[in-house]
Amino acid sequence: MIKIKDVGKTYGNGNIAVEALKQVNLNIEKGEFISIMGPSGSGKSTLMNLIGCLDRVTCGDYHLENVNVATLDDNELASIRNKKIGFVFQSFNLLPRISALKNVELPMIYAGVHYKERKVRGMEAMHRVGLADRMDHKPNEMSGGQKQRVAIARALVNRPAIILADEPTGNLDSVSSEEIMAEFQKLNEEGVTVIIVTHEPDIAEHTKRVITFADGYLTSDRMVEKPIQALDILKQKEKALNASLNGGNKDER
Repeated sequence: MIKIKDVGKTYGNGNIAVEALKQVNLNIEKGEFISIMGPSGSGKSTLMNLIGCLDRVTCGDYHLENVNVATLDDNELASIRNKKIGFVFQSFNLLPRISALKNVELPMIYAGVHYKERKVRGMEAMHRVGLADRMDHKPNEMSGGQKQRVAIARALVNRPAIILADEPTGNLDSVSSEEIMAEFQKLNEEGVTVIIVTHEPDIAEHTKRVITFADGYLTSDRMVEKPIQALDILKQKEKALNASLNGGNKDER
């Protein structure tokens, strides 16, 4: 699905040029679940921007589904972003004055989907992420975890082949983080290719493959032998909470 060969990305020029990526080689197959890790300035977010067609390579080749992205004009890149890639961001990027459902429908407006189909597909996506009862709520009436699930629903409505998520659990508590990772794992089981950038090692261990960057170089690429199952963690947390509550009730008696 994704083939990156000898890719470099440089910002600026002359004495102030910064090489964000250096000779990166990477293949990603359809249906993979990958996390990209590395310290600040390592190049991981730059790679995410290149994969998502938000930026262009300085050198090397990037092929997405056998199409050389470097040969595309701005309109063609925008079309790929809208139809093939769903984006999920750490800060949610929801419009505050419209409902969750209207936020989810936005990518379909840009894709020219008829308003009746937009509503149907938007509602289906909200059901899919477990927010059927929050469709008419505005973002400020929702928790961080709920907002991120709205963002995932929005990323899904154009039925993309790839979900790109940049620090999707960065602003969330541990329970909400597991809920979001459970959503990603479910999507991946359904055949969606999921790629996340994260600085959290435990979040990376939920994925099937971990790629690490340092100083613009790809330094490590490994398979996760036994990915953490988010649903199992959520069940453990619920069990512990129930045990704590039951213990409190006994003490009161």
